[in-house]
Amino acid sequence: MIIACPHCHALNRLPADRPLQDGRCGKCKHALFSGQPLELTAANFAAHAEKSELPLVLDFWASWCGPCRSFAPVFAAAAAELEPRFRFAKVDTEQQQSLAARFAIRSIPTIMLIHQGKVLAQQAGALPKAQFYQWLQRYS
Repeated sequence: MIIACPHCHALNRLPADRPLQDGRCGKCKHALFSGQPLELTAANFAAHAEKSELPLVLDFWASWCGPCRSFAPVFAAAAAELEPRFRFAKVDTEQQQSLAARFAIRSIPTIMLIHQGKVLAQQAGALPKAQFYQWLQRYS
């Protein structure tokens, strides 16, 4: 399985018979899973959304958005509990306007599930933890 490093964004090939959570980056030697959402930019987006074989859960958000701030702890808890089944990442729509435009983000927060460059699911609006986990279970 090919997984992008959350630290240096290098692509790593992990053997199928090894537990994913034990993986380390061959380039920077950091752990491939931290249990925390990573911040994506236009520069590192492709490594995680298109080249990595791990499903990517995105939270498109903005700092001024109240529902975004209320959903942030739910998203962080999911990253801590559900990695390495999914990679969790946040995209600040104010800082990464090109990514927001690419995916036609019209309301925030918008949650999106991408696997190898293809959007599998999209949900506008913040979800309570139980609903968010139920939404994710449909794709695991």
